[in-house]
Amino acid sequence: MKLCIRGHDLGVKGTEAIIARVKELGIDGLQLVCYKSYDDIPYAPGGITPLRAAEIGDAMRNAGVCVPLVGAYFNQAHPDTEKAKKGFDVFAEYLGQLKALGGECVGSETGSYMGDPWTYHPKNRTPKAYAQVAETFGRLADIAAENGVSIAMEGAAGHVCWNPNILNRVLKMMDRPNVKVIFDLFNYMDAGNQFDYLDILDRGLELFRGNILLFHMKDCLINEEGAAPKQVGFGKGDLDKEAILSRIKASDPDAVLVLEGTTGEDIPFAVKTIRDIWDRV
Repeated sequence: MKLCIRGHDLGVKGTEAIIARVKELGIDGLQLVCYKSYDDIPYAPGGITPLRAAEIGDAMRNAGVCVPLVGAYFNQAHPDTEKAKKGFDVFAEYLGQLKALGGECVGSETGSYMGDPWTYHPKNRTPKAYAQVAETFGRLADIAAENGVSIAMEGAAGHVCWNPNILNRVLKMMDRPNVKVIFDLFNYMDAGNQFDYLDILDRGLELFRGNILLFHMKDCLINEEGAAPKQVGFGKGDLDKEAILSRIKASDPDAVLVLEGTTGEDIPFAVKTIRDIWDRV
C-alpha cells in the first residue's frame, strides 16, 4: 500500500515546501494539481512549460515522492462551451507534460450540465450525457496514447457518471485500454444512499478490480435527518473504516490510498489511522 495526499491540502506551496511536508508526515506521494500548488502555474493552456514540468518531476523523483495522479479536473458538460474547451485543452496539455512530471495518469471527474457548481442536473442522467462523456474522454485517451500515458476518470453522485454502474457503462462505450478509475466512495454518497455505502464500495470493487488507479480516502458524518452526509477529517466520522480498508486490501494489497479534503492538524491523525487499520485488517 502507498499512502498519498492531495498536494494542495498540505497547506504549503512550492516544491521544497511540499516535499518537506510530505517527509514530515511520513507519506509516500501526491495527487498533484500544479495550478493549485504553485503560484507561478496558472490554470490556462500554456500554463506549465516543459522546463517547469521537468524541474518539478526531477525534484519529486530525487526526493522519493511518487505522483500517481496529476489532477486537471474540468467540467466537460459545462453549458459554457468555452469553459469546457479550456478545461479540455489544459487536460490535454498535462498529458504532454505527464512523463516529465513523473505522473502515472491525468485525471478528472465527469462534470455536470449544472455548470457551476458541479451539482445534480436532470440532463446528467441521460444516454446523451453518457455518450458525450465517452466521446470527450475518449479523445483525451487517444491524446494520452500518443504520449504513451493514461487518463483516469472519477464518478460522483451529482455528475454524469453518477454511480459505479454508469461509469462502467461509459468505460465500455469508450473501449480504450489506457483509462483508469479513481474510486471515491464518498463522492457516490447522497441523502438517499448514504447508509448503503459498503454496498456501493463492493459494487465498485467488483466492476473495476484491476483497473483502479487509486482510492480517495474520505470520512463523513451520516445524516440521520435525511440530508446529505457531511465530510470531516479522515478518522473522525461515522464510516466503518475497518470495513472499508479491509475490503480494499482484499481486492488490492498494493492499493494507492489518497487523502483528499483532510487538512491541517487532521492530517497526522488520518495518516496514523489508515496505517494502523491497514496493518491489522
